Amino acid sequence: MQPSQQTRDDEWSNLLLKVGRDRDRQAFERLFAHFAPLIKGFQFSRGGQSSAPEAADELVQEVMFRVWRKAPSFDPEKAAASTWVFTIMRNCRIDALRRASRQPDTDDSLEVEDIWDESSDNQPLVYLQQSRNRTSVTEGLSSLPAEQSHVIEKAYLEGKSHSEISAELGLPLGTVKSRVRLALKKLQSTLVR
Repeated sequence: MQPSQQTRDDEWSNLLLKVGRDRDRQAFERLFAHFAPLIKGFQFSRGGQSSAPEAADELVQEVMFRVWRKAPSFDPEKAAASTWVFTIMRNCRIDALRRASRQPDTDDSLEVEDIWDESSDNQPLVYLQQSRNRTSVTEGLSSLPAEQSHVIEKAYLEGKSHSEISAELGLPLGTVKSRVRLALKKLQSTLVR
């Protein structure tokens, strides 16, 4: 057997195999705790606009989501767990850079006033615009991944704080904030055309 084709028996490879084979959440939590700071550190080391804390959090969420989803395809005979995870990270980062280069750079964030006119005028034009916007918002929410639309509904329809959502759903506060941020970005691209 060649050294490059040996089956790896290190802790991270074994955990990744458990995640892939058994969907073991505890094994995934340990992988997340180990790799998340490394992914963030890599993102921060790149400098520039991509070193914003939000970009690092988004990269961690995207990478670890893909690790969970693709874990059944991990083969310890082909690569170490760290190599496999960092390859996913590199691909996620390239995807994010491509998306960023296709979208115009705007500092304008989506505000409620941008899609909902609450003026006291009872004019038909206001009602027509509200009706169109209601349809756009409904379509936008339905296009989001379930975990993102769920936190958006809790935050904006139920009026809950990020901390309350975190406690209710049993998610880390950073995950809730990241999901809200990602959802709002997707909604912004959908609603502001």
